[in-house]
Amino acid sequence: MSRKSVITALQRTLINPISRRVPSAHLIETVGRKNGEPRTTPVSGRLDGDEYWFVSEYGPASQYVKNIQANPEVRIRVKNVWRSGRAVLRPDDDPRRRLRTISRNASVVVRAVGDDLLSIQVVLRSTG
Repeated sequence: MSRKSVITALQRTLINPISRRVPSAHLIETVGRKNGEPRTTPVSGRLDGDEYWFVSEYGPASQYVKNIQANPEVRIRVKNVWRSGRAVLRPDDDPRRRLRTISRNASVVVRAVGDDLLSIQVVLRSTG
């Protein structure tokens, strides 16, 4: 079993289910590309006005990135508030520089295991 497979299995079965229950955790909700069902994944990012930036540790191989490619309409939860927006993959952005703008504690997994980093920008809709 590859390192990526082990980490992905740990995330899917242990880390993500716990993180989804933490009110302060940042989450992205995508639409499953195969069945159209909502898929919620913990992410570590930074809210900057009406933009939310984060880095995918496995780039285009991440399941939620594949969902974004199929349907970029997403929801982001920050500070227990959900906002809708449109996700944009930013391969032209420097993901290592982007990680420096995100809390070191929040992005520890991405920093530790990421091997094909990809910056993602979510342009959020106005709340009022």
